[in-house]
Parts: sequence; structure tokens; C-alpha cells
Amino acid sequence: MSAVVVDKVTKVFNQGRPDEVTALSEVELVVGDGEFVSLIGPSGCGKSTLLRLVADLIEPTSGTVSVAGKDAGRARRDQDYGIAFQQAGLFEWRTVRRNVELPLELRGMAKNERRARADEMLTLVGLQDFGGHYPAQLSGGMQQRVAIGRALAVQPPLLLMDEPFGALDEMTRERLQAELLGICSQTGTSTVFVTHSISEAVFLSNRVVVMSARPGRIVAAVDVDLPVRDEAARQSEKYFEHVTAVRQALRGVPASSAS
Repeated sequence: MSAVVVDKVTKVFNQGRPDEVTALSEVELVVGDGEFVSLIGPSGCGKSTLLRLVADLIEPTSGTVSVAGKDAGRARRDQDYGIAFQQAGLFEWRTVRRNVELPLELRGMAKNERRARADEMLTLVGLQDFGGHYPAQLSGGMQQRVAIGRALAVQPPLLLMDEPFGALDEMTRERLQAELLGICSQTGTSTVFVTHSISEAVFLSNRVVVMSARPGRIVAAVDVDLPVRDEAARQSEKYFEHVTAVRQALRGVPASSAS
């Protein structure tokens, strides 16, 4: 079963009004189980809109979206995905542990069970010693790790991420990229990741999906075959070949020309 299936989805905002905008047009995308797919394209191309359609935060104008074999609305109600945005979105008045517990609390999980799960997630993201702290006491990178732990707390088969590292400095960003790959490998989670960074997309992904300017369409998909994902990989010839392929796809250069 595929983690995500987007079938001929079009999204029009303000339909029928003078300010009507077609954000996405006839988008088709399949994300396999355990696959890490990045969405990349020019600003305003509909990357985040597509992610929100998968998350059932908005509805398509036409076409269908399914997650784990269910329609997107049912998948949202069943908490079949976790989601993380560019801003960590933590509640300042809740401790780190209680922020991670929140989706479990909403599910009605018993207090001792959700505390144990939250502590497990904090260990997973390397923050086991910070459960009693408040968000304001953490760095930006640590807050993002809390947000990832919260997104994974319900053990979803799918993780949706909208530029979660975009506001971080380069060193923190690269460290969290490596940590995210480790978490996804350990949990087997499928991931759809929105980014503006070609290098980030290539380092993280099994496949980089390239979108056109608005109305957003998928114009290319670059398979990324890196034997390892470590610091040495960022300097490898194969890595730079993939970066070049994505860059040329963004410029509209046909694959045959790119090679």
C-alpha cells in the first residue's frame, strides 16, 4: 500500500471571484511506504498547498488524495500522519514533555502511558534531559526537535514537514537533517518534505519531486541514489550529480540534456 496517492488534484482559491488563483493543476504523486520524498520548486508554486491537501487542512477543488489507503479526511481523524512546520509551534506554558504529550492527550491516552511515550520520543530526538524545561529555555534547533518528537508521538506511518529547518543556521540545519534521517530509518516512517534548498532535498530524499511555477505541476522527479547519508556524502561526486540534475530540472532542462 502506498503512503500517499495524489490523483489529478487541482486547487483553486477564491473560485469564481475576481481574485481567483489556481495554485495547483492536475497534480499526480505517489509516495511509497518508507520513502522520503522532497517537494521543491519556485516560491508560490504550491508546495505547501500540496502538503496541506495531503494533511486535509484544505480540500482539493478536483481530484482525490488518499493516505495509507484512506481518504485524507479519514486519515487525519485517525491521526495517520504527524506534521511539522517551519515554526515549531510549541505551547510556551507547557513543558517540553507536555508539548510532546499533547496529541496523545487529545487521543485520550492515560497519563502514565502518554508520559512514557513522550519520554521515549524525547530520547529518540536526543532531548531526554529536557522534558521539564519550557520552550523558551531551548534553542531554535532544540525546539524543532521537540516538534518532530511531538509529530512522531502517535507513531504515524507518515510524516509531513513544511520547511522545518528553514529558519535555522546552516550547522544546526545539517545536524538536524542527519538526525531526521536516523529517526525515519529507525521508525520506518514515510516522509513528504517541503524545502527551497536543493542540497537539503538531495541529502534527505530517495526522490526529489520538482514543481513548476504557478499553477503548480510536477515537471520532474529525480531519484537519489546515495549509498550513505553522512558528511562524506555531501562531498561525493554522486551527490553533486544529483544536485545538478535537480537544479537543471528546476530550470526546465530536459533530463537528456542534463546528463
